Amino acid sequence: MQILLNGKPLELEVAINVKDLLEQNGYEGKIVAVACNGEFIPKEAYTDTIIQSDDKIEVVAPMQGG
Repeated sequence: MQILLNGKPLELEVAINVKDLLEQNGYEGKIVAVACNGEFIPKEAYTDTIIQSDDKIEVVAPMQGG
Protein backbone atom coordinates (compact mmCIF):
# COMPACT_ATOMS: atom_id res chain seq x y z
CA MET A 1 0.00 0.00 0.00
CA GLN A 2 1.31 3.42 -0.88
CA ILE A 3 0.91 6.68 1.02
CA LEU A 4 2.44 10.14 0.85
CA LEU A 5 4.52 11.15 3.86
CA ASN A 6 5.40 14.84 3.75
CA GLY A 7 4.82 14.80 0.00
CA LYS A 8 7.05 11.80 -0.71
CA PRO A 9 5.73 8.38 -1.73
CA LEU A 10 6.15 5.68 0.91
CA GLU A 11 5.36 1.99 0.45
CA LEU A 12 3.94 0.20 3.51
CA GLU A 13 3.84 -3.59 3.76
CA VAL A 14 0.76 -3.58 6.02
CA ALA A 15 -1.69 -1.10 7.47
CA ILE A 16 -0.20 0.57 10.55
CA ASN A 17 -1.26 3.24 12.98
CA VAL A 18 0.12 6.78 13.18
CA LYS A 19 2.25 5.95 16.25
CA ASP A 20 4.03 3.11 14.42
CA LEU A 21 4.45 5.22 11.28
CA LEU A 22 6.18 7.94 13.30
CA GLU A 23 8.46 5.42 15.04
CA GLN A 24 9.44 3.75 11.75
CA ASN A 25 10.29 7.08 10.14
CA GLY A 26 12.51 8.64 12.80
CA TYR A 27 10.00 10.77 14.71
CA GLU A 28 9.94 8.71 17.93
CA GLY A 29 10.32 10.92 20.99
CA LYS A 30 10.07 14.15 18.98
CA ILE A 31 7.41 16.80 19.38
CA VAL A 32 5.43 16.86 16.15
CA ALA A 33 1.98 17.63 14.80
CA VAL A 34 0.36 15.16 12.41
CA ALA A 35 -2.34 15.64 9.80
CA CYS A 36 -3.96 12.91 7.74
CA ASN A 37 -5.62 14.07 4.51
CA GLY A 38 -5.65 17.63 5.85
CA GLU A 39 -7.18 16.81 9.24
CA PHE A 40 -5.21 17.23 12.48
CA ILE A 41 -4.70 14.00 14.45
CA PRO A 42 -4.46 14.54 18.22
CA LYS A 43 -1.62 12.68 19.94
CA GLU A 44 -4.14 10.69 21.98
CA ALA A 45 -5.49 9.22 18.73
CA TYR A 46 -2.15 8.08 17.23
CA THR A 47 -2.60 4.42 18.23
CA ASP A 48 -6.25 4.35 17.12
CA THR A 49 -5.73 6.05 13.74
CA ILE A 50 -4.94 3.46 11.07
CA ILE A 51 -3.20 4.64 7.91
CA GLN A 52 -5.09 3.71 4.73
CA SER A 53 -3.84 3.34 1.16
CA ASP A 54 -3.38 6.70 -0.61
CA ASP A 55 -3.50 8.69 2.65
CA LYS A 56 -1.55 11.93 2.67
CA ILE A 57 0.29 12.29 5.98
CA GLU A 58 2.00 15.53 6.99
CA VAL A 59 4.34 15.58 9.98
CA VAL A 60 5.58 18.96 11.16
CA ALA A 61 7.92 19.87 14.01
CA PRO A 62 7.93 23.25 15.73
CA MET A 63 10.73 25.60 14.69
CA GLN A 64 12.57 28.10 16.85
CA GLY A 65 13.40 31.58 15.81
CA GLY A 66 11.37 34.29 14.28
